Amino acid sequence: MSYGYQVSPTVVPYPDFDPREDAEVLRKAMKGFGTDEKSIINVICNRTNEQRQEIANQFKTLYGKDLIKDLKSELSGKFEDLVVAMMTPLPQYYAKELHEAMAGIGTEEGVLTSVLCTMSNHEIRVIRNAYEVMYGKSLEDDLRDDTSGSFKRLMISLCCANRDETFNVDQADALNDARKLLQAGELVFGTEESVFNSILVQRNIPQLKQIFQEYANITGHDIQTAIENEFSGDIKKGLLAIVKIVNDRAGFFAEQLYKSMAGVGTNDRTLIRLIVTRSEIDMGEIKQAFSLQYGKSLEDFISDDCSGHYKKCLLALIS
Repeated sequence: MSYGYQVSPTVVPYPDFDPREDAEVLRKAMKGFGTDEKSIINVICNRTNEQRQEIANQFKTLYGKDLIKDLKSELSGKFEDLVVAMMTPLPQYYAKELHEAMAGIGTEEGVLTSVLCTMSNHEIRVIRNAYEVMYGKSLEDDLRDDTSGSFKRLMISLCCANRDETFNVDQADALNDARKLLQAGELVFGTEESVFNSILVQRNIPQLKQIFQEYANITGHDIQTAIENEFSGDIKKGLLAIVKIVNDRAGFFAEQLYKSMAGVGTNDRTLIRLIVTRSEIDMGEIKQAFSLQYGKSLEDFISDDCSGHYKKCLLALIS
């Protein structure tokens, strides 16, 4: 489901793919004294996630060993984290990210928002299934236990994966929804968040764009301004994320990447998740948005912020 945005991957299926040959290259790179990181990067960064799974299966067939375990034993630090992320099937990877965001003390609401607000219905259903298999508990149950209030209701609604995914636009309905949002927010004392939840979670992407346009026509300001004024905390962040994704999907991810590297210290988990998952979808468009928004290329940001094989691997994924 492209939602009508530009599909511009930087990692595409390798044309002369031979999983057996790749498995042999990786085995040789890890055998004996020292590790040939360059060969590992060259193979893994130039194969899609689906092709990497085929390499892992071939590796197990040839050598009776688990490729991820061998890579973990040979690599270390952030480079290891990145390579393991690349080798993990995407549904399991997303499930793990969501679980870790809710495990332990406190919840990383930003991870929940970034994943659940950006997925198609099918993707969410596949992730839900993987989550239950891996953790013996439904994603919905964990969201209910680990989040609260309006944000909890938004996350559970998104987890249901019932968004209209057509591209049909009805201007009369859009105007009606815009009025409902106005009456539930700016024209009432205390915000009726359920109306925002219902409309932003269920309407298709082109219809939401039309609703936002109608809202601006009525009020003279955008829906983003209304949400900023009417909401606070995690629910505000969640609703704003949906609006940003509808209006400028690539810009949303560019902002997430920027925030992962800006300031003191790097949020490597976020950086890894975004680079690994968007490289096969729309990283080309995200890079353009990044340069426009921040006046510096994503490649330069990564080069300044990261180092060693970790940096080389990240750059290979977005080139």
